[in-house]
Amino acid sequence: MKHLKFFLVVLFSIPNFVAMAAGDPFAGKSKAEPCAACHNVDGNSVMPDWPKLAEQGEKYIVKQLKAFKSGSRKNDLMAPMAASLSDQDMEDIAAYFSIQKVTIGKADPDLVEAGEKLYRGGDAERGIPACMACHSPTGSGNPAAAYPSLKGQHAAYTIKQLQAFRTGVRKTDDKNVMRDIAERLRDSDIEAVASYINGLH
Repeated sequence: MKHLKFFLVVLFSIPNFVAMAAGDPFAGKSKAEPCAACHNVDGNSVMPDWPKLAEQGEKYIVKQLKAFKSGSRKNDLMAPMAASLSDQDMEDIAAYFSIQKVTIGKADPDLVEAGEKLYRGGDAERGIPACMACHSPTGSGNPAAAYPSLKGQHAAYTIKQLQAFRTGVRKTDDKNVMRDIAERLRDSDIEAVASYINGLH
């Protein structure tokens, strides 16, 4: 009887623990309603300056929301949005957007060759690693490491972020790897790889 009681306590505790430890996409759907104004209901923003969140890794979304809330990542629109979110809210919202299907854009045919070369092979002479080393050959990112998914992302948004990394306006907590890379990129490189990413799938 004692063993049975212990088993039941453990059994009924597990779902509650899991619900608290991970995001709930069903709860996230309602919590993400304010996000729809900029990112659309399904996470595929219409405005090219605002990022698509559909299929984005949960850890990455949570990491960015925490950065906006703490002020370590500056954005006048996102700071007040993140300010009122609890850790569980962030987990739930991230879980919701992660299961939405991202819409793929179209790369500029004139930039595909240069963009693909950088994304898949980098430029050893300039010390630029291949983007796919961290963001995967398909652009799906590395969810476990919180490296973002890039596939289908608006070119304008990608350009803006690479420029922000290059100038130091945007920082990362992993020894500023992205800043080191972005500093080696020419404007033409950024334009080409951003265009390629927009059509990547």
